[in-house]
Amino acid sequence: FSSTKFRQMVDIQVAKRYAKSVLELSKENGVVDAVSDDMKLFITVCEQNHDLVLMLLNPIIATDKKMNVLNSIFNGKVNKLTISFFEIVTRKGREKYLVQIAKEFVAKYKQLKNIQTAEITSAVGLDDNLRKKVYDLIRNSTNSEVELIEKIDNKLIGGFILRMDDKQYDASISSELRKLTQAFSSNPYVRKN
Repeated sequence: FSSTKFRQMVDIQVAKRYAKSVLELSKENGVVDAVSDDMKLFITVCEQNHDLVLMLLNPIIATDKKMNVLNSIFNGKVNKLTISFFEIVTRKGREKYLVQIAKEFVAKYKQLKNIQTAEITSAVGLDDNLRKKVYDLIRNSTNSEVELIEKIDNKLIGGFILRMDDKQYDASISSELRKLTQAFSSNPYVRKN
């Protein structure tokens, strides 16, 4: 058991505790949906701005400076509870966990609201009609709300790949071509003249 794995486990436990606390607080204040949107925004901003993440991870940068940066980015764009939460976590010196906390919060929110996340990857993207069919199919088969994440990968040629939880359904043309290639290459039939 490596020290890195142990540290990751501790980080996840810390993030889960904070996420649970902010979820309970946001439920008490009736702003759970708004805080969920805020956490998704925070994750997106961090994914697009690696420098922000590096700043949060840097122990040399002063707490006040980190809080000023967070305020300048998010103040007025997120719920007051979210900003207060960022401030509490930063003042406690736990800002390096903010991204993980936000991800844990979103996961707990989805659990609370019975939301399934499905990812569909297609060659050209879905039109509104197909999007609705996929959404309805997943919703009816899981009896839950659906968050549909769409990705485009032109290597698929056509068709789609649908992932949900640990399941994957591959209906792409490139997958079918691979299967055909394997079938032809392993065909024991040898033609005699």
